[in-house]
Amino acid sequence: MERFCLLMRNLKNILRQQISILGMVGLLAVWQVMGWLKLLPKFILPTPLEICQAFVRDAELLAIHSWATLKVALLGLLLGVIIACLLAVLMDSLSWLNDLIYPMMVVVQTIPTIALAPILVLWLGYGILPKIVLIILTTTFPIIVSILDGFRHCDRDTLTLFELMQANRWQILWHFKIPASLPYFYAGLRVSVSYAFITTVVSEWLGGFEGLGVYMIQSKKLFQYDTMFAIIVLVSVISLLGMKLVAISEKFVIKWK
Repeated sequence: MERFCLLMRNLKNILRQQISILGMVGLLAVWQVMGWLKLLPKFILPTPLEICQAFVRDAELLAIHSWATLKVALLGLLLGVIIACLLAVLMDSLSWLNDLIYPMMVVVQTIPTIALAPILVLWLGYGILPKIVLIILTTTFPIIVSILDGFRHCDRDTLTLFELMQANRWQILWHFKIPASLPYFYAGLRVSVSYAFITTVVSEWLGGFEGLGVYMIQSKKLFQYDTMFAIIVLVSVISLLGMKLVAISEKFVIKWK
């Protein structure tokens, strides 16, 4: 009887840990069955098998366009992280700069990405520059807010100790504030990584010769809805992988967490 209870308890723990996977498998199964029964027209929602077939059929094109999107997204994200870190440090040190920049950042964040993209194309042309600028605008805000939040939540007693030891502003920043705010930085970075890839695809909708956004528009014009959904799945997978890499690097960098 005890062995049976232990077995049931272990089974319950396994089910609890894998419930998200089981739910996803169940959803895909229902989705596929509804497609077989013709309850979902192909032009509305292709079945999972049709989407998988599109992955196999268009694997080469998907790889080429994915690499084009990745290059732009990573470049924009890298520049966005650098700018966000510099601005966060300056805004923490200079209260007047914080009062000047923070309201403008909030206003920019209220404007939908799809509305900003054509304006930037109009100003900067159809090259890579408007895409990079759009990625920077969408990725800097979460990181700046997170870092500033980390600075404000620094332990006051430790900060007082640094001041009593006559540490200057930059010593306090480097040896105390930055290490203390790293968990907050990574929280913002996880959000910015997903924003970077999604923003890149949105910016590619407006024009260009390569990228997943361009390929999605081409597929739409050719009524290749299975390919469109394959691209959507691919963008989601890339974003999730990016967030996972951030989580791995966080464990590597913040060894004391």
